[in-house]
Amino acid sequence: MNACRYRVLVVDDDPALLRLLSMRLSSVGYEVAAVESGEKAMAQLSIFQPHLVITDLRMDGMDGMMLFDNIHRRNPALPVIILTAHGSIPDAVAATSRGVFGYLTKPFESKELLDQVTRALRVTGEQHERHEDGLVSEWRQGIVTRSPLMENLLGQARLVASSEASILIHGDSGTGKELLARAVHQASERAGCEFVAVNCSAIPETLFESEFFGHARGSFTGATRDHKGLFQSAQGGTLFLDEIGDMPQSFQVKLLRALQERTVRPVGSTRSIDVDVRIISATHRDLDELRDGGGFREDLYYRLNVVALEIPSLLDRREDIPLLVSYFLSGLDDAGKKGVTGFSSEAMEVLLSAPWPGNVRQLHNVVEQAVAFSTTSLIPASLVQRALRDEAHADLPAFAEARAHFEREYLTQLLQITSGNVSKAARIAKRNRTEFYKLLHKHHLVPAQFKGARAS
Repeated sequence: MNACRYRVLVVDDDPALLRLLSMRLSSVGYEVAAVESGEKAMAQLSIFQPHLVITDLRMDGMDGMMLFDNIHRRNPALPVIILTAHGSIPDAVAATSRGVFGYLTKPFESKELLDQVTRALRVTGEQHERHEDGLVSEWRQGIVTRSPLMENLLGQARLVASSEASILIHGDSGTGKELLARAVHQASERAGCEFVAVNCSAIPETLFESEFFGHARGSFTGATRDHKGLFQSAQGGTLFLDEIGDMPQSFQVKLLRALQERTVRPVGSTRSIDVDVRIISATHRDLDELRDGGGFREDLYYRLNVVALEIPSLLDRREDIPLLVSYFLSGLDDAGKKGVTGFSSEAMEVLLSAPWPGNVRQLHNVVEQAVAFSTTSLIPASLVQRALRDEAHADLPAFAEARAHFEREYLTQLLQITSGNVSKAARIAKRNRTEFYKLLHKHHLVPAQFKGARAS
């Protein structure tokens, strides 16, 4: 372990011990910040962003356990080591049951201190943003940040990645939920296998079972070959279920059974298949509210929500906007062709003060549009303001998207009314069977799956 990559915050109201701890840690390459109270330690967390905190147990004002509780609420993944006098060992032992990483009894040997520090940093993993050479850790490539909130989140993600616990990611649209899920996968032991992502809101209700569990050849009209399904495609790896709150209740019980039994049965097959996947889910909806209102199964909720991760909105990490803008510019071919080198100071002020309802995704769109219309090396504020005005109307879908949505809903309703009878549905739609079948194929609708359906 390269000590110089790690920052340690030391807290003790004894100036002599504080100096000694700082010298011992600094001598082996750790970057050390030393403060004499819990209150000052809390102030240093966002500024110094330590990988480890070492604190005395007995201090005036905020003592070591109060400090730990405050740290743990902000960043549960940040390890804390408690220093204690011999008479306070029972208190220190009790503290470890509350989540404190470990304790050291005064006086302690230098080797004992360094061993404890090494173990704490090894368990938590590399939670820093960059190495000494400036390269971002491979597992979190693509996540651009210097925000303490994001660093805390990534620390938690790195810690839970090594477990098999199911993860539920909360966050507004455009915050990067899939990017975080990929990072967890890359940091896990499953990184050598597939990461399979699916948007639950994009799958017609009648196709969920076939999409997730697969189907056997000949199991229904149009099933001309065996189809593996998402669980088998993600075998040994990670299955990311985006917008899990949009999953129909009719499929939720089937998903729960598959997760409990770790098997799936393809549609039309009599044989169950063992599956080994890690589930990461995400939603921008209030899943607690959905559950309480009966829109989401409580047992499935607890199966998926073993560990919860909350992605901050772009408004909560405005300090990342200049970094993200530079990152997006570097990836745009048009910027290189046009010689665009950046945004003017006035344009950057507009970017920093914008409301960003679409978060990072919206920021990317604004940067891309501003580059497309730019005729100068520095993008002016006027182009940013224009792009933001256009984005304000972006909630309206494109005509082609709206028409496709209407067609899919219309065809689904026809098949429900006719219980999957294509001839009747085509007559109602005043289309010939050949054309009607082409439309069904276009929207991945299988008539056989509507047999016995009732009109909604």
